[in-house]
Amino acid sequence: MAQILAPSGEWQMRMTKSSTDANPLTSKMWSSVVLKIIKELAVKSSAKFRFFALESDSGTVNQSEQLLNLDVTPYTDKIIAEYIWIGGSGIDMRSKSRTISKPVKHASELPKWNYDGSSTGQAPGEDSEVILYPQAIFKDPFRGGNNILVICDAYTPAGEPIPSNKRHKAAQIFSDSKVVSEVPWFEIEQEYTLLQQNVKWPLGWPVGGYPGTQGPYYLCAGADKSFGLDISDAHYKACLYAGINISGTNGEVMPGQWEFQVGPSVGIEAGDHIWCARYILERITGQAGVVLSLDPKPIEGDWNGAGCHTNYSTLSMREDGGFEVIKKANLNLSLRHKEHINAYGEGILEKLTGNHETASIDKFSWGVAFRGASIRVGADTEKQGKGYLEDRRPASNMDPYVVTGLLAETTILWEPTNEAEALAAQKLALKV
Repeated sequence: MAQILAPSGEWQMRMTKSSTDANPLTSKMWSSVVLKIIKELAVKSSAKFRFFALESDSGTVNQSEQLLNLDVTPYTDKIIAEYIWIGGSGIDMRSKSRTISKPVKHASELPKWNYDGSSTGQAPGEDSEVILYPQAIFKDPFRGGNNILVICDAYTPAGEPIPSNKRHKAAQIFSDSKVVSEVPWFEIEQEYTLLQQNVKWPLGWPVGGYPGTQGPYYLCAGADKSFGLDISDAHYKACLYAGINISGTNGEVMPGQWEFQVGPSVGIEAGDHIWCARYILERITGQAGVVLSLDPKPIEGDWNGAGCHTNYSTLSMREDGGFEVIKKANLNLSLRHKEHINAYGEGILEKLTGNHETASIDKFSWGVAFRGASIRVGADTEKQGKGYLEDRRPASNMDPYVVTGLLAETTILWEPTNEAEALAAQKLALKV
C-alpha cells in the first residue's frame, strides 16, 4: 500500500437491440466479461457458465432483458431501495427490496423495516421480528437511475442491537470524543478467492488437480495466469459507480485469488464501504456462475491464504513525531494480542502459521517493511517519522466493524496498567 493520503441487469446478459436505457453496468460489458471467462475455463477446467443468445430462435428481442434495462426515471419519482444486512453467521449477507416514494440523499430519510429473524438464524420462531435501521446508502449499479443500496444494522423491537449487529458497538467507539479528535483513517485490503460453482475448486484450476506452483500469478495478466480478471474489473467499476471509496485492485499470489482495497475511510465509514463492496461482489460472482469465497485458507498446503490487512493511522500518527505514537500503539496492541486474534475472523488459525507472509498466531511482533510481522510499519513511515501501520492479522472473513473499532479502542481509548507497561517494554524487543 502507498502512503495513506487524505480520504477522499445481470451478468448473464442477453443484450437488446436498443441499449440507450441500459443499466450503468451495460449488457455489452457483461457479455464481454462472460465470453472471456468462458474461454479461460475452456482451457483450464470443465466449469460452465450459463450463456444466453442475444436473440431467441425466432429473432425476437428478449423482453425480460429489455425490462431489466428499463429506465423508469422519466415516468415516476419512485425508486427501489435494496435493504442489505448481515445474517446470523456474521459473514452471510441478506437483502430485500422496497419502493420509496422519491429519491433520497441520506439514510435518515428512509423508514425502518423488519424481517423474519428465525429464517436467518437471528431470532427464535416465537419472537422472530427483527428491525432494520438504515445506516448508509450507495447508488445501485445493477438497477441504475436513482435506485439505491442501503446498508442496515439489526435490532430487536425494543431497540436493542441483536448479537450479530457489530456495527452498533463500533459506532459507539467512533463517536467517542477522543476518537473523533484523532480522525482515524483506515484502508482495508480485502482478499478473496473465486471458485468454480459445481466443484468448489479455484477458478482456472484443472478440476481435481493443481496449476503450476505460485510465482507467476501475482499481479500478472494472461489466460494462463490471470483467472477472473474481468470479474475483478467489473467489481471495480461497479464500486466506483456506487460511491464506494475503492482505491485499487490486483491479482494475488495464489491463482484464482484477488484483492480490492477500500479507503482511506474515516471511522465507521470503513465498515459500511467494505460490506457494500462485498455485497456487490456477491451479486457479480453469482450472476457469473462463480462462487465467492472469503475462507482464509481455501486450499490446504503450500498455497497462500487470504487476509484482510487493515492499514490504520490517527491524526497523531500522521503529524510530526507520529512514529513515537505508532510505537506506543504497537505496545498496546501487543498487550491485547489475544483479544484481537479472537475477533479477527473464523479459521484464522489456519492462516497465521508464520509462513506465506504471515506472523505466528501465538506471538505478537512488529517490524519495518516486514510482511512476516503481526504489524508492518512502512519504510517511508520510519524515514519520515510519521505515517501509518498495517495490521496483517485479520482473516479475509473478518467483520470490518469489529476490526476497525477494536483498533481504535486499543490504540486511543485503552490504557495499560503500570505492570502492563513493563511487560510491554519487554515485548518491544520482538520488533523484527
